Amino acid sequence: MLYHLYQWLQSEGLKIPGMGIFQFITFRSMMAILLSLFITLVYGKRVILFLQKRQVGESVRELGLQGEEQKKGTPTMGGFIILLGILIPTLLFANLDKVYIKLLLLSTVWLGLVGFVDDYLKLRAKRLSQEQGIPYKKGDKDGLAGWFKVLGQVGLGVIISVTLLFNDNVKVMREYKGMSKPANATVVKFQGGERYFVKANEPVTTIPFIKNHEFNYARLLPASLRQYGWVVYMLVIIFIVTAVSNGANITDGLDGLATGVSAIIGVCLALFAYASGNLIFADYLNIMYIPNLGEVSIFIAAMIGACIGFLWYNTYPAQVFMGDTGSLALGGIIASLAIMVRKELLIPIFCAVFLVENLSVIIQVSYFKYTKKKYGEGRRVFLMSPLHHHFQKKGYHESKIALRFWIITLLFVVFAVMSLKMR
Repeated sequence: MLYHLYQWLQSEGLKIPGMGIFQFITFRSMMAILLSLFITLVYGKRVILFLQKRQVGESVRELGLQGEEQKKGTPTMGGFIILLGILIPTLLFANLDKVYIKLLLLSTVWLGLVGFVDDYLKLRAKRLSQEQGIPYKKGDKDGLAGWFKVLGQVGLGVIISVTLLFNDNVKVMREYKGMSKPANATVVKFQGGERYFVKANEPVTTIPFIKNHEFNYARLLPASLRQYGWVVYMLVIIFIVTAVSNGANITDGLDGLATGVSAIIGVCLALFAYASGNLIFADYLNIMYIPNLGEVSIFIAAMIGACIGFLWYNTYPAQVFMGDTGSLALGGIIASLAIMVRKELLIPIFCAVFLVENLSVIIQVSYFKYTKKKYGEGRRVFLMSPLHHHFQKKGYHESKIALRFWIITLLFVVFAVMSLKMR
């Protein structure tokens, strides 16, 4: 809104000293991260006190893990703090006319609401059991049904893919190298000359560490069916949104773990977005030039600030948990951003922790069912899944596990960023 106020003042010919700085994405990104930190640090405490007053406490299953008794009663649904830290700075400093910003705001609210309803239903089930004098155990049939969560994730995947495929404001620009100017070319003045760009209408992405790195999803189909490449693209996007969102949700099992990992991933995505949205950097790095994508950096800055501010209260011993309200939303945001910057094939690298946590659950459950069917007794690969609980069972303190997972994420993020030049 402040950015639009600046634009209105400019259109009216009103010049206020210092207002011109709002035209710079870097300045607005810095303001977004500072405001996000202020909101989460200052008003986050008030939200925690409100949740405590409303007895929005976490119920912890008895798993024999160190410190689980101390977690009982800790306020949950704290993801609302993260959502406020993301939405308010974005609304104030971003250009809300850009389709990418609209899509990210929708993604945040969409999965935030799905997570909020899930948390609320769990809380209501807990209160009903207390009123009826029935012992409540986390894991009972409460909260949203699993299929409903997946339906929400699939719905978001459909919206994202349809928008990126068919919205006229979504452009992946490919430089035209011919002698004559095409009729549909966009002329860009660059380094004293003119360069021509044409819009790539195909569902394209980037293959990491490959010299000719552009990949069209239609190539996965036979030549006679390639006009239906958009169907493949939609299915891939739906899978990515669902997988990353669930990965973030599963990772949110230790104090500060998912929050810190998400903040580090956010830095990676901010670099990708700014580079792809800037013609000079895109030309130097020989990557896709995606006009207007740089504006996404403001949203990502707000997300990073919100995660860091939330860590103040979420690190061990946690004063608040984000709940599904925060974890589902963060996972959906990360997936949406990776898709927008056309780096979704890098997700297994910079989201390695989410991937491994997901796989640990799949492997554990699959192997248990297989051995139970074959031997009559279920066996386990890990002491407990997800993977962070395996290390807890081995005696590692949860703060050490969280910190080491952050370090691992940082290493993989650096490796992912190196893909910009390593081909």
